[in-house]
Amino acid sequence: MIDFELPDELAALRDEVAAFVRDKVVPYEADPRRGPHGPSDELRRELQAMAAEAGLLAPHVDREFGGRGLGHVERAVVFEESGYSPLGSLAINVSAPDEGNMHMLERVANDEQKATWLKPLAAGEIRSAFAMSEPPPGAGSDPSALQTSAERDGDHFVVNGMKKWITGADGASLCIVMARTGDDERGRPEATMFLSPMDAPGISHEGNIETIDSGFPGGHALLRFDDLRVHESQVLGEVGQGFRYAQVRLAPARLTHCMRFLGNARRAHDEATAYSRTRLAFGSRLGDHEGVGFMLADNEMDMRLCRLVIWETAWQLDRGELGNVESSQAKVICSERVWAVLDRCVQILGGSGVSGETVVEEMFRNARPFRIYDGPNEVHRWSLARKIVGRP
Repeated sequence: MIDFELPDELAALRDEVAAFVRDKVVPYEADPRRGPHGPSDELRRELQAMAAEAGLLAPHVDREFGGRGLGHVERAVVFEESGYSPLGSLAINVSAPDEGNMHMLERVANDEQKATWLKPLAAGEIRSAFAMSEPPPGAGSDPSALQTSAERDGDHFVVNGMKKWITGADGASLCIVMARTGDDERGRPEATMFLSPMDAPGISHEGNIETIDSGFPGGHALLRFDDLRVHESQVLGEVGQGFRYAQVRLAPARLTHCMRFLGNARRAHDEATAYSRTRLAFGSRLGDHEGVGFMLADNEMDMRLCRLVIWETAWQLDRGELGNVESSQAKVICSERVWAVLDRCVQILGGSGVSGETVVEEMFRNARPFRIYDGPNEVHRWSLARKIVGRP
């Protein structure tokens, strides 16, 4: 049985986060410490210090690491509120890639690794990066094309290769590196994850890539690994299980992207609605014209659809199910419906929608890559189709 009525404690937390984002975070949206490669680390620390003081920092992690141990449905409610500002999820430390990395570390890392990396990550003392994607012909949509290698040398592994589109790498302290460590009995590649300090000898930051989004501290980097030596104690989980752990991270991470971007859509819709109530055109309010009113109506229907898909998938994850199919569907639905909402809001706002006069232009830019993040929508559709056709 699914009950859509929120428990009092969760409703109170939702309202607490909403008020924090509205009153404390939104005023920072014009802060000059925001650049083309994301907010500066100084700004991040300032925002997260306020969240820590309010008791709202990293609410998704276990209580032993300073969080509130929120389940997936609870995250859906809270993360949506954080997304009401492009800085909100960063402020309460539930932004990508750190949020997904924390989730994976909680479930896969050993106690020593958690103490070394998860605890300071949850406290906002450090940032992290997840290095899986590679330049062609390496892994992108197809992880089996992984080219970065890790060869055993005594009690160490030696990592060599290139990684691309590594979000947050510039300024991160931890790099979770996915590398090929051999093949299974069928000749398919096996991968292993390694936990490495970003400043270890052998890791070179080759520069940030110019992209249309600007929401992630550290931007998106190109990394080179030249004989990076990692001790076997730095293996995350077990050798050869990297692809399995990637699913531990990616299925929930797809969904948390949906949650945060839904908050973006709500904010944009509120901005467009307020404008439509006050802007006069052809003798009446803009919103009284059917062309605009219908767009507002479509926005609310799309956001309702996204919320229901998110909550149902989160409910599946809370039941202990893998949720791979459900999260793929949610990712495609939400990335396209959120984009549609933001596109309509830009249209309603006119010149203000394509300028810095409102936050909508920024949200519009940041949301477009969501159809590529965590696997292009075409790959998700292809994978879903194979499952549908293959059913008995």
